[in-house]
Amino acid sequence: MRFRFHPDAEIEFMEAIDYYERIDSGLGLDFAIEVHEAISRAYTYSNSWARIQGDIRRSLVDRFPFGILYEKKDGMLYILAVMHLHREPNYCVDRLI
Repeated sequence: MRFRFHPDAEIEFMEAIDYYERIDSGLGLDFAIEVHEAISRAYTYSNSWARIQGDIRRSLVDRFPFGILYEKKDGMLYILAVMHLHREPNYCVDRLI
């Protein structure tokens, strides 16, 4: 499985891990595991998830209110956002490839 985070998506991911870890020790690790599982599902079943815009799709994260916005090209999954689902939905539009 090949994937790459947009720099802002990686920051979102790390900030969310830190947030959940402050809430409860180990919860940040649980979040990270769930995100990686969502990325794995997105890679394996890339065309099965809801299309957001053009070829951009969203895979949902189990247990947490997050979605992974991604685009798959040439066997690589580009993670555009690790998006909190209660946040402004179009905040990451400028990241589109």
